[in-house]
Amino acid sequence: MFCSRSVGTHLLRGAAATALLLAAILLDGLPLLPRLAAFGGALLLMRGCPACWLVGLFQTWQQEAGKGEGAGR
Repeated sequence: MFCSRSVGTHLLRGAAATALLLAAILLDGLPLLPRLAAFGGALLLMRGCPACWLVGLFQTWQQEAGKGEGAGR
């Protein structure tokens, strides 16, 4: 449900979401609307909360591990 096509893609989404969250928090000189947009963009990239992103990371990792096991048989 929360997984990506690859672990690398998932980690890139997490890094981008972290950057947007930091921008929303640390750039207090910006008006409220751009900060809310950055926060919303981070939620979209994480597909929910940080816990959802972490669950997706584990799902993606298991999905890639399952592909490797099937190829060896």
